[in-house]
Parts: sequence; structure tokens; C-alpha cells
Amino acid sequence: MVFGLVLTLAVAGVHYYLWRRLVRGTTRPGRARRVLTWSLVGLGVLVPVTLVASRSGFAHWLAWPGFLWLALMFYLVVFLALLEIPRGVAVVLLRRKTPVVQALTVPPAVQEVDPAEPDLWSRRLFLGRATAVVAGVGALATVGYGISTALGAPVVEPVRIALARLDPRLSGLRFAVVSDIHLGPLTGRRHTERIVRMINELDADVVAIVGDLVDGTVAELGPLAEPLKDLQSRYGSYFVTGNHEYYTANGPGEWMAELERLDVRPLRNERVEIVHRGAVLDLAGVDDVTGRPDFERALGGRDRSRASVLLAHQPVQVAKAAGYGVDLQLSGHTHGGQMVPFNLIVPMQQPVVSGLATIDGVRVYVTRGAGFWGPPVRVGAPPEITLAELTHEGGL
Repeated sequence: MVFGLVLTLAVAGVHYYLWRRLVRGTTRPGRARRVLTWSLVGLGVLVPVTLVASRSGFAHWLAWPGFLWLALMFYLVVFLALLEIPRGVAVVLLRRKTPVVQALTVPPAVQEVDPAEPDLWSRRLFLGRATAVVAGVGALATVGYGISTALGAPVVEPVRIALARLDPRLSGLRFAVVSDIHLGPLTGRRHTERIVRMINELDADVVAIVGDLVDGTVAELGPLAEPLKDLQSRYGSYFVTGNHEYYTANGPGEWMAELERLDVRPLRNERVEIVHRGAVLDLAGVDDVTGRPDFERALGGRDRSRASVLLAHQPVQVAKAAGYGVDLQLSGHTHGGQMVPFNLIVPMQQPVVSGLATIDGVRVYVTRGAGFWGPPVRVGAPPEITLAELTHEGGL
């Protein structure tokens, strides 16, 4: 209820700001203003309805218009905010021509230009409309670019990761890492088929799917996940839960069974041994923080003289992984921010936005994800499939 109230207030505030700049600032009182006002009210209602519908599994037909408006709304606010300073300067220059008595008696925030002053009306309308056009073109261009990026093929990001405890015989072991595929109402089977095809072309030793595979039930999305059965690697495909697996109507259990049917092994607070060239690597996986991650069960009692790789959906889980001597954590969750400037907000919640970092002595690689959540838009964070090659630190 608290989240719903905060969301409602935020959406109302944003749409009021858009009304001030895009409706009140561009029209005279009359029919056109009324039509635009009610249209904006409808779009404002569409945002929370779409978010609720996407979580509840109904009214999927709302997904495209609802999420596209959410992205466009966001970038309209960004561009309008950037234009506030030049607009403010122009408003000050215009007010010099406003009658002195009116300027002294009516607060600027609620001043309306006297219709009897057509010259001043035309100047203010021109300013408002010019601002709206610039913001609208900027937002549309950004969202258009973001859609083509989000719906396009993921970028393959090769990365070499040196680990001090890695047995030299394990050097060259390669992980194909993918996360945040987000099968849902805006993706199709071809989205999964393309990801599987690209992973298979990498000829990896291990495939790691680090959470947020689905946004719905097996009944809804089973056919979209079916191509995962064609994943190919030397030592198997593994999966750990993300937070969205816990948002599905039936919980994550049914998807774990479905993935096993597709020959993708879930690691639910457990570990396996990867034997390569006679050397052993511990590969562990823990549930997302939304569930019940059990680091002791997954990592306790192991031989710490050999290297370990942990699959954990959220980068923040490295705080506990460090206490178990984990050498490398592979994560997703952040989407790399998905839409600039959200990449500047992610560090408030996660220690790494994307790429390779060292946290508390643990190497952490965060992939940007191969899909999207919410708006089918990616700006500044293209979808990614990672090819992580392990190397012995002393061999570099």
C-alpha cells in the first residue's frame, strides 16, 4: 500500500509538471486545452495500471502502450528539466513587458497573460511551444533509438578475469554469462532463439544464466523458454534465481522444474565441481536476496585452496560471498542502468553497475543483461552476453 501510494503521488506529480509545460504552456484556455488535459490524465492513469497488470499477469495488451508511454514520459521530463534554465531566462525577459501592477500583485507562478495583449500572448505561446517541440523531438528520438537497441541483438562482451587461486590447468576455461532475459509479454520466442544461437556460437565450457529469466508463469511463457533446451556447452548450463522469479504468480518452484526439463540445472544454494584438464573448480549458486540465499549451504565446508565461482543475481550479494573466500562472482540485475541517467542511481543500491570490479577481495563481473524490463528501451546500456575467460593470475 505504501509503495502504491508513493507511486501514485510520483506519477501525479510528473504528469502535473508535463501538463504545465506541454499543455498549459502551449495552449490558450479553451477546447484544445481541455482535450489535451484529459488525454494527459488518461496517460497518467495508464502508468500504474500497466505496472500492476504486468505483475498480475492480466491485460498484457496494455504492455506496449503503457511501457512506451512510461519511457517517453521519463525522457520528456529529462529534456524539459534540461530546458528549464534557458526557458527561465526567456521568461524573465518576457516579464519585463508585463504590466507593473500585475507583476506586483499576482504571483508569477499563477499569472495568466491578458488576452487583450496579443503580442505578449504570442510571445509566451511561442516560447512554450518551442520548448515543447524541442523536448518532444528529443524524447521521441531517444526512445526510438532505445527501442532499436533493446530489440536488437545483444553485444558479445569478451572479458579475461585473472584469479590468484586458479589452478593453471583451468586457465582458458570460458563461461557464457547471460542474465535478465525477462521473457514476458513484450518478447517472443525469437528473442530466446537468438540468445541461444549466440551463446552456442561462443563454444563456451559453461553456460551461466544469472537470474530474471521470466516475468510470468510456465503456462504463459513456457513456449518462449523452450529454445533453452538447445543450449550447448562442455560442462552444462546452470541457473540461479533472480528477484523476478519470485514475482510470478506460482513462485519460482515451477520454473525450476521446467528448467530441469530443458537441461538447465538450477543451483539453489548448492555447488558442483567443474573438472577441466584434471583440475577442479567449485561452481556455486545462491538464491536471490528476495528468496532465501544460504551461503553456508552453498559454500560452507569446501576446500578453499581451489578457486570458486559464485552465481548470484544481485551484485550486492558479494558482501556475504567475501566471507566464504569466493574468487569470482557473476551477477546481473542492474541492466547497466538500462536507460541513462538511471545508471547514476544504481550505485545507491548496488556496488557495481556493470563490468568487472573487485569488492572486498572478490572479483565481480556484472553483465548488463540480454533483455529489458518495463519499457522496451535501452539507452547507454546495450543488451549483453558475456564471454568470461578465466586465467591464472601468475600466468599474466
